Parts: sequence; C-alpha cells; structure tokens
Amino acid sequence: MNDKEMVNDILSQVKSSLTTYTSSISETSNQQLRQTLQQIRNSDEQFQYQLYQLAESKGFYKPATQADAKDIQQVKSTVSS
Repeated sequence: MNDKEMVNDILSQVKSSLTTYTSSISETSNQQLRQTLQQIRNSDEQFQYQLYQLAESKGFYKPATQADAKDIQQVKSTVSS
C-alpha cells in the first residue's frame, strides 16, 4: 500500500467515525458521556482536517472546483421553490 492509498484510507475511516460519533451524541442522554463523545469527535475533526491538508499538499487529494455565483443561485432557487 503506497502513501496515497494509506492517507485516503485513513481519511475514509475518520469520516466514518465522525458519522458514528454524531449519531451516538444525538442518542446519548448521559451528559458526561455526551461531552466526552463531543470532545473525541472534535479532536477527530481536527485530525481529519490536518490530514486532508497534508494529502492536498502532496497531491493525493484534489478538491472539487469552486462553484460560481450563477450555479449557487440556481441551487438556491431550486431549493427555495
């Protein structure tokens, strides 16, 4: 497994974990557990962003191009209708 595959695999795993944490937080009534899960999720989000920045700087990940104002307005109009 090369570096690019490892980074993309970790990014995918962290994304899945973040989804699980979000679901668990919303279903937890114990405030202490809820706060702990939120702290873990926040830490994982920071890690994910740092790894994303590394992947982008090494050319492992290329984000989608920015939407132009016309496209954004079209989506807003569609959603608002």
